[in-house]
Amino acid sequence: MAPGNIPRRWDIFCTAVDNYGDVGVAWRLARQLAGEHGMAVRLFVDAPAVLARIAPEIDARQDRSSAHGVDVHHWSGPQHQAPAAAIESVADVVVEAFGCGLPATYLEAMCAQRVQPLWVNLEYLSAETWIEACHGLASRQPRLPLVRHFYFPGFTERTGGLLRERGLFARRDAFRADPVARAALWRTLSVEAPAPGALTVSLFCYPNPGLPALFDAWADGDDAIACIVPDGVASAALDVWTGGAVPHAGQTLHRGRLTLARVAFVAQDDYDRLLWTCDLNFVRGEDSFVRAQWAARPLVWHCYPQAEDAHIAKLDAFLVRYGEGLGRDAAAAQTAFARAWNEGSTTAAAWEGFGQVLPALGMHADAWASTLAAHTDLTTALVSFAADRV
Repeated sequence: MAPGNIPRRWDIFCTAVDNYGDVGVAWRLARQLAGEHGMAVRLFVDAPAVLARIAPEIDARQDRSSAHGVDVHHWSGPQHQAPAAAIESVADVVVEAFGCGLPATYLEAMCAQRVQPLWVNLEYLSAETWIEACHGLASRQPRLPLVRHFYFPGFTERTGGLLRERGLFARRDAFRADPVARAALWRTLSVEAPAPGALTVSLFCYPNPGLPALFDAWADGDDAIACIVPDGVASAALDVWTGGAVPHAGQTLHRGRLTLARVAFVAQDDYDRLLWTCDLNFVRGEDSFVRAQWAARPLVWHCYPQAEDAHIAKLDAFLVRYGEGLGRDAAAAQTAFARAWNEGSTTAAAWEGFGQVLPALGMHADAWASTLAAHTDLTTALVSFAADRV
């Protein structure tokens, strides 16, 4: 343990369950721990190629690489041997991202330490009220003399907060005020900037059978809409809607009032800039969901689908919390469209009411982001949590 009982060495273990979401959260956490808090951070990921798509500075061909002060190691998952580097030097704080599990050999190495490491299970984000009672709770490992703490991200001071880097809002606002920077983003995406006055939409979602009908509504509507879709996203729906003529990355398709641009996957920082640029952001999972809230623009969240529609409870809990301070009509339209989107039905019908309240939702999104930013960010809160327990 470092002098002053400040836990300086952190190991984060993560598996790529939801493609980019889980790894994306772990990477943002690792970068912030190293860059803002001076921690020595090792990130163990089972899919380096996935990480490299959002962090191209990582060399996925190597079992170990470094960037932004983070050492990235390839591991094969909890059912396999831990990497030798992990066993040889167990960290002060061990973060198990989203209950991914830890290798038995690493757990045994944790037990062998003179001072037991702090073991934290970073849970999935939820707006449900029950997480406040569970945040920070400890649980003994059934076979070994180890204790695991459950750490819940959330939207209140009684939770772990949300990932947010220092100066994020200042960078966002400076980017929006800089036409040169915005033009550079469109060049990075290899597409032309949307026409002035068009509603610019980013679309990042899970497969959704309601999407072709929504495209039709946009194409047949009165207002010009420019929709930006990352490569590999919504491919089945686009195949149906285009009759097999799905545009490739860097290509644009025009139909009626809709311009649809397919773009390559970009690094996290460029994706943030895309969210800042767009007037409306469709996001999915957790990482892009949080980043869309910091963008302070209207958003539509596609929850990770779960058995027996368990994800709808998470959606409803967020909508209730997000709707506080919204006018009745705007809140009703937001809820109706979010439910239709997550159920994959009646999206076109729900769009009419939702589109009408976008100005009100824009003002609310800005106020919402400022309210959330008054809370301690997740990384800072987690460092404090660790310091209190060593």
